[in-house]
Formats: sequence, C-alpha cells, structure tokens
Amino acid sequence: MKIEKHYNPTYLHHKKNGSSATLRELVFGMEDGMVSTMGAITGIAIGSGDHFIVVLSGVVIIAVESISMGVGSYLSNKSERAMEERILAEEKQEIADMPKEEAEELVGLLTADGWSQEIAEKMAAEAEKKPALMLREMAYRELNVIPHKEANPLKNGFVMLGSYIVGGLVPLLPYFLLPDPIKTIPLSISVTLVGLFALGAYTTKFSLRSWWKGGLEMLALAGIAGLVGYLVGQYATAFTNLL
Repeated sequence: MKIEKHYNPTYLHHKKNGSSATLRELVFGMEDGMVSTMGAITGIAIGSGDHFIVVLSGVVIIAVESISMGVGSYLSNKSERAMEERILAEEKQEIADMPKEEAEELVGLLTADGWSQEIAEKMAAEAEKKPALMLREMAYRELNVIPHKEANPLKNGFVMLGSYIVGGLVPLLPYFLLPDPIKTIPLSISVTLVGLFALGAYTTKFSLRSWWKGGLEMLALAGIAGLVGYLVGQYATAFTNLL
C-alpha cells in the first residue's frame, strides 16, 4: 500500500539542505578562517607595517591552512565512516553466529525504550527472521550507528577547504583595498566581527534559536578566541625583542 507523505515546506527534515556534517564543516571552516587569518595578519601588520608582506602572508596563510583543513576533514570523516563500517560488520557477524542471543538483546533494548514486553518479543521474533532488519535495529538501538548513512568525506573536505578560503578572505580583503596596513587594521577587525555575527545568525536557519542570539554567541566566542590569539602573538613578539 502506497502511503502519501505529507509535505510541509517549513519543516527542516522535509527539505534537502545537505547533511549536518556538511553544515559542521561549513561553519567550522568559515569561523576558523576568519579568526585565524585576522589574528595572524593583524600581528604581521603591526610587526612589519609593510603592505606587501601583509597581503602576501595572508594569501599564504589562507592557501596553506585551507588545504590542511580540507585534507584533515576528509581524513577524519573517512576514518569515522571506516570505523562505523567495521562496527556494523562485527554486529552482522554476531547476528549470524548468535541469532537467539541477539533477539533476546533486542527485546531488552525495545522494552528499555518503552515498548511492552509482548510487542518487543514479537518485533524481535520478526527481526530474527530477517538479518538485515535485525542489523538495522541493533545498529540504531545498541550501537547508535545509522547503516547506509549519507556521508561523503570528499565533499566535506572540499566544503571545509572552500569555507576556510571564504572566511580567510573576509579580514584580508580590506588590505587589498587600502595601502596603509596600520590604518587598515580597524577596518579588517570590524569586517571580521560583522562576518562572524552574520555566520552565527545564518546557523540559526537550521535551528529554533533566534538569529541575534546565534550571531552574538558566534561573535563573542570567536571574538574571544581571536583576541587571545592576538595577545599571545603580541606578548611573544615583545618577549622575542627583549632577547
């Protein structure tokens, strides 16, 4: 029997917005790109006062870090998927070797979730006859793993790479427009803070939070991280000059 699916355009799970992993890489990449690049080129601008050095350093930092972050994202996502595949393979073998024991275990998991003993036993008995169904149930209820989960390590890697580049360009662009690096610092920092707020506000599109709370949270946390990084760099430079 074909069941007609109700569609509500306002529901997030009825839209094809990509996986949560992709959103995570996007936010992580842009935030890190803005904060890291802002801290680095601000310190370089103060230390050198040379427009060319600041721009060149910013381009190099963005290029190297974006590739590193993209590769890191790809490898970490691939490793996570490989681990889940091994866990599922081990569970599949257990189901083949000990079907009765696995069915009894499923009964316990179902009753723990609130199903009645009678219904749980019927469901487990049905799943015992269908190894693929049993694997899905055990993966979800025991292992917290989703079989055939939509995951694309390569896509996530490119999302991380691209988002880091976009984020890194936010604090760097003012230095392309203005010749004096020292006078450009306030503009670069201001543009970055606006970018962080906008990124935080954008993330609320996928949650129930208000846009201004998301923006302020991103602005505060990332701003603190950038400030700490900048101060550490300044103290390190001052200490080096004393030697």
